[in-house]
Amino acid sequence: MQLSALFFRHHYTGFSCINVMKKSVFLFAMSIMLLGAGCKKEYIVPNRTIFATLNPGNWIKLDGGRSYTASINMPEIDNNFNDYGGVLVYISFDNGTYEQIPQVYNGVSYSYLTRSGQIVLEIQSSDGIGTVTPPGSVKVKIVLIESL
Repeated sequence: MQLSALFFRHHYTGFSCINVMKKSVFLFAMSIMLLGAGCKKEYIVPNRTIFATLNPGNWIKLDGGRSYTASINMPEIDNNFNDYGGVLVYISFDNGTYEQIPQVYNGVSYSYLTRSGQIVLEIQSSDGIGTVTPPGSVKVKIVLIESL
């Protein structure tokens, strides 16, 4: 009797230890999973904002005055950025309120294109037939958006 009581006691204690170990491993695994699920990778992509001023003399007449272009040198825009990045352009006529282009303002259509090393702004009559007069001094805000 003493031997069987010892055997069952040992067996019961061993079974209890196994359950405790299973519970411990389970709780440990669950806490690791919760910690892992709470973690997320954050990529901080630094957008850049650049300001430029275009004066009346910066505009080049095309098509007999039906359109004008002005270039802004942008060494930040290389071929890779031009292919994968993004560019937003805003223009301010009153040195404080910016309007995103493309835009029609006072019957003049403003647009832009980007290429390696520069941004080219273009103005033309909104109907495409009339002549336009280049604006006075305007402030241009350029936002470069990196893409990974």
